[in-house]
This record gives sequence, C-alpha cells and structure tokens, in this order.
Amino acid sequence: MPDSSSTGTTSVPSPSFTDTGFIAPAESDILTGALADLNAAMGGNLNTDLSTPQGQLAMSFTAALGDAYDQFLAILNGVDPARAFGRLQDAIGNIYFMSRKGATATVASVVCTGAAGVVVPAGTLVQDSGGYYYAADGAITLDATGTGTGTFSCTTLGAIECAANSLGIYQSVTGLTAATNPAAGVTGTDEEGRAAFEARRAASVAGNSVGALNAIAGAVSAVDGVTAVYVADNSTAAAVTTGGISLAAHSLYVCVNGGADEAVALAMLRKKPPGCGYTGTTTVTVADPDSAYQTAPLYAVTFTRALATSLYFGVTIRAGSTVPSTAATQIQAAILAAFEADGGDAGIIGGTVYASAYYAAVAALGSWAKIVEITVGTAASPTGFTAALNINQIPTLDTASITVTVS
Repeated sequence: MPDSSSTGTTSVPSPSFTDTGFIAPAESDILTGALADLNAAMGGNLNTDLSTPQGQLAMSFTAALGDAYDQFLAILNGVDPARAFGRLQDAIGNIYFMSRKGATATVASVVCTGAAGVVVPAGTLVQDSGGYYYAADGAITLDATGTGTGTFSCTTLGAIECAANSLGIYQSVTGLTAATNPAAGVTGTDEEGRAAFEARRAASVAGNSVGALNAIAGAVSAVDGVTAVYVADNSTAAAVTTGGISLAAHSLYVCVNGGADEAVALAMLRKKPPGCGYTGTTTVTVADPDSAYQTAPLYAVTFTRALATSLYFGVTIRAGSTVPSTAATQIQAAILAAFEADGGDAGIIGGTVYASAYYAAVAALGSWAKIVEITVGTAASPTGFTAALNINQIPTLDTASITVTVS
C-alpha cells in the first residue's frame, strides 16, 4: 500500500508573488515541465514529439493550467481600480455606493424662431435627418426678436450622431416657424465604460466632503444624465479670467453637460460652501433639502450649460495603388470612433484635443494609411495640431467635419 505521507515532485515551474504582483510561468516552460513529468512517469526514453498522444496530453495540460493562471490574474487585476472592468469594477463601485450609469442621450443646442413671446413647451419634439426624435429639456421662450435657444435630448439613448443643421420641427407649436441646430449635437454614450466609470469613482472619493471642488464635481457627475462636468472657483475680490471665462469675485463656476436643471442645482447646493456666489448662465431656484426645516429656504443656484463646439479635422495621407476607394469613409469612421471611445475627447469640457491622439486609429486601418498630417481646430480647414476649448465648451464631431486628402 502506498505511503500516503509521500509527496510527488514536478518539473512544471510554479507561479510566484513578488513586489510587482503575481508572476505566472511562461506556457513554454509549463509545456517543457509537463513533458519531463510524463517522460519520468513512463520510465524515461519517451517520445515527446508534440504530434504523439503524450505530446498532445502535455499540450492540453499546459493550455488548461495556463488558462487557470490567466483567470487568477484577471481576478487579481479586478480588485485594482486602475485595471478592473465589468462586474468586478461594479463591485468596487458598490463600496462607494455608486453604480454604473446606463446609456445617455445625444444632446443638441437648438435655435427656435417664430413669434416673439411664444413658449416652446418642455418635451416638444424635433426630428433629425435620420429619423431620430429629440425632446426639449425645458420650456423655451422666444425673445423680442423671435429667437430662443435650448437643449433637446434624443429620445433614443446611445451614441446617436447628430450632424449640424440636421434637426427640424416635428411637433408643431403655434407661433414656432423653425428649429435647427447650428452645431453638431453632443453625442450620447452607451452604457458607462471602464475608463469613465473609474474617473467618476475617483471623483466621488471627495463626495463626503463639503466645499472642495472635487466634492462638487463628484456630486454633479453623479446626477442622472450628466456626462461631463467642469468646476472652478474665484476666491479673490476681483473678477478673474480662467479658461476663457470671466469668473465673478468670490464665485463658484460649474459647467455641466446633461442632467435635469433642478437635479444639478440641488447637487451643487448640497456641496458648495456657505456664502459663495455663482458665475453662470442658467439659474434655478431650489429648496434646501435639509429635512430639519419646516419651511425650507429657497436658493437661486446658477451654473453654465456646456456649449457644443464643433471640431474639424484635416487628414492627409500618401497616395498609392493600395489606397482603397473607400479611404475617406474609413478614415472618417475611425476618427469619429476614436473621438467617441470610452475616455475619449467627446466627454471632456474645457479640454485640449490633440491631433496626435488620432494617428493610431487611422494607421490601424491598414498599411495603405500612410499619414502625412492630421490637423485639428474649431473652424473649417484647420491648420493646427491642437484645439484648446474654453471651460464652457464641450467638443462635438460629425463625419462632415472630417476632410480627407490623398496626395
């Protein structure tokens, strides 16, 4: 009867934990060890050619063990916020009482024209050239010139492209004669991706504090429908210009894309320091949510809605016999996809767009995509390699704004 206390030996190398983390052996070393074990078990002189049954057995063992190590490494990476994704990232979010945001709507800034004093009710629908409907986020009152501007959100959630001047009246309103979007809409997003979720989690860390800019940004970014936030302040006794915007003395500045006005205002009110003024273009009156009040005080909270700002790209590639007839279409799609990618430029207020960030997307189309130059700007026929936006601007992009030259 065999000795149950005996232990076997193996030539298969073991994984290890080091200061840099979990280190799994190379699968080539696992295979070498497995073949050595089989050879020893069979008394030596075993044919270890991989085409033999024993060779196939060793390869299957190697594949299974390698996969097990890969899965274990994925679990270890899943507890690191910098690497986690999917369900494991959701679990990290649960620690902070936050959950992944669902898809968001494309939002377009629409200029309505008609008779002076006409009120376009909230929920009024316009339609784009692709058949998608957009609903007014709030009531819009036409001024003395018969013009009013407001935001309209696509009723279909997700990354729906809304090109400039593609919207028109769908639901009639007495006195309203036209509605259009001079700039492309801010493209919505699919379910919150890994990079965006982690950025919001990092911002939420300050959520329990009051007064800190990160706390305000974290609270506003958690509002349903919000896709981007920029927060700044001016603590001096005189107006200062920051990121192209003049901030009043002793004021808080919040620029936001998406979300209901009242919800944004309440999030700001909960986190801003007492006595601080505001700089902004949208004012909402909200009641203090503190349940201790029998009659809650009312506060006028002011913030800024992000201004959709069209980007323009110029792409020049080298001509050649292998350049396909669809080169322009492929390049436009690649740049648009990179722009809208998780963590891409589409969701950033007041950022700087770098043309160099789009080289990889174009080069990945194939060896025919030999890039001569990529330029970017906020006007047609751009000549620069960067496009800096003010802190009240969020970039938008449509394929019509991407010019491709083959020379």
